[in-house]
Amino acid sequence: MKKINFRKYSNKDASIFKSLNLQWLESYFFVEPIDEVILNNPTSKILDPGGHIIMVELNGKVIGTFTFIKIEESIFEFSKMAINPIYRGQGHGNSIMKYAISFAKKNEWKKIILYSNTKLENAIHLYYKYGFLEVEMESNIIYSRGNIKMELSLN
Repeated sequence: MKKINFRKYSNKDASIFKSLNLQWLESYFFVEPIDEVILNNPTSKILDPGGHIIMVELNGKVIGTFTFIKIEESIFEFSKMAINPIYRGQGHGNSIMKYAISFAKKNEWKKIILYSNTKLENAIHLYYKYGFLEVEMESNIIYSRGNIKMELSLN
């Protein structure tokens, strides 16, 4: 397996960040208004409030992305994970999870949360594999597609 590389988002990544996420959303669900807002304004909606956007590269080519959206001090939402369909099923999700968790630990975060949908069986399996546990979902979730909330305590 070729080595993948992780790097911080830069403004030149805006179109690939958006297109990877739109492609994923349109494959499994539909694009919600909140998705449009975030994908059209990643700097103001993710980075400026203290979040992170990570680009995933294979041989210098961007094949995926994910974000950490700041919820509160030391608690971040793992979100907007998308991999180009050509590269799915090759173990990159495992590499992303390992990197994401080590990134969170390096930054001394307390917790990572995520919202998903139980129809995404492979993703749910991946999250359980890395120690995420299902927790109670709040009633005012911003994504209509979300039907499961999971969290990973890092203490």
